[in-house]
Amino acid sequence: MAKKSSIEKNNHRIKLVKQFAARRKKLKAAAEDANATLEERFAARLKLAELPRNSSAGRIRNRCEISGRPRAFIGKMKMSRIAVRELGSRGLIPGLVKSSW
Repeated sequence: MAKKSSIEKNNHRIKLVKQFAARRKKLKAAAEDANATLEERFAARLKLAELPRNSSAGRIRNRCEISGRPRAFIGKMKMSRIAVRELGSRGLIPGLVKSSW
């Protein structure tokens, strides 16, 4: 089980990304607009830099929904490999069969 603080920190980042998504998109479009003047593009970059760092989508860490484990994350199931194996062994994941040879 991951530290509660790490899980909460990541949840806070997810909330900030949703909150600032529209503003970041608008400022990024203004900063990358080839028709705008250099001063307008630079001003947009400065405003983008003033936003909280944690409002960037790249700072979100994929974590297991069950245990909070950050590594060996399977995106399709939103779980770590350990949680998938445990639930699969119990027969709680439809279509998943434990292989043996």
